[in-house]
Amino acid sequence: MNDTTNRTILICGAGIAGMTSAYWLHRNGFEVTVVEKASAPRAGGYPIDVRGTAVEVVRRMGILPQLRERHIDTRRITFLDPEGATVAALAPHTVAGGAQQDLELARGDLNGVVYSTIRDHTEFRFGDSIAVLHEHEHGVDVTFEGGTRRTFDIVIGADGLHSRTRRSVFGPEARFHHYLGYCFAGFTMPNTFGLRDEVALWSSPGRGAALYAVGDRLHALLTCTRAEPPFDIVHDLGAQRDLVAAVFADAGWRVPDMLTAMRAADDLFFDVVSQIRMPRWASGRVVLVGDAASAPSFLTGQGTSLALAGAYLLADSLAAHREHTAAFAAYEQAMREFVTANQALVGEGSAALFPATEQALEQRNNRLRRLTTAPAATEQPAHSALKLPAPHRVIDAARTPKAAS
Repeated sequence: MNDTTNRTILICGAGIAGMTSAYWLHRNGFEVTVVEKASAPRAGGYPIDVRGTAVEVVRRMGILPQLRERHIDTRRITFLDPEGATVAALAPHTVAGGAQQDLELARGDLNGVVYSTIRDHTEFRFGDSIAVLHEHEHGVDVTFEGGTRRTFDIVIGADGLHSRTRRSVFGPEARFHHYLGYCFAGFTMPNTFGLRDEVALWSSPGRGAALYAVGDRLHALLTCTRAEPPFDIVHDLGAQRDLVAAVFADAGWRVPDMLTAMRAADDLFFDVVSQIRMPRWASGRVVLVGDAASAPSFLTGQGTSLALAGAYLLADSLAAHREHTAAFAAYEQAMREFVTANQALVGEGSAALFPATEQALEQRNNRLRRLTTAPAATEQPAHSALKLPAPHRVIDAARTPKAAS
């Protein structure tokens, strides 16, 4: 990497994509600032998967042993019919595929481990966000909401599905937002059902309710089909609770208890199930990574893995090319096919976990009854279809994070 070209980088978003980008950019000799609207790194969150290529990313970061210690060992997934009767009880890898070395852990645990690795050498601006971006020949002038103004060589948008960076540079979200026909509500609730290290998934046509027990903690998920995305209530918690309660009003099993807990939950998260599909991820000196660039939706189980791989490849491309235009082109070329393959997983059975019709539900249940072992792989799975380039040699060893491999 050239010592003076594109040296200073601002990352918008301290999630997995943003903090992983910060790790690899620092390791490659860049000066990194991360701005995050939250007041501190986000803790908690629903369990996420780190699979295939992404496992190699965290191994190269030197944090794989720490993540293994936090691995969630889910023993089984029990599928229930509309009456609450068991359809099938299966090992997780039987349903989702994957390999023994794949990881499952709380989102906050992954965020926390990466943050602890980079916090001593990365500037963080918590409780702030970007107000205005002004690009010119020599960089990007940034005005923060807090009033500070600074200039950076490059700005990276790692601020998620509803990215403000993307909106300010590339245009309205509607241009790139592909709604998949579902919305969902997630929250935690008291574990009064005797569940432990397992998932119970109740389904009726167009509706699904999941209880995910991680030790003594119980994560709840309610998802339903909806013809049009309910964008009009994305900032109204009361309306979100009312919508979910109305959809599940006549549901059986544990759903009434879940609705009661949802009303009292202080960590309710409601959103639509969507993908972000863009013809390009860079404009001038601004580039996107993670969900901001290519959200695959939770139906694929690959959002975190795409964020980890994308962060690695973006930093690698910036280290390999003097000019940002060439770096961004290399990043897209390396990442695009991997993104396309993983976004396509919603058409290969992932969405079938939440069947929309009675016929689709019966077909899914019949498949589950026959699925006693993981199907033999006939080709390389999408989550392992990317081979990472070797890490770049660090320019200044004194600036290398202690956990770097």
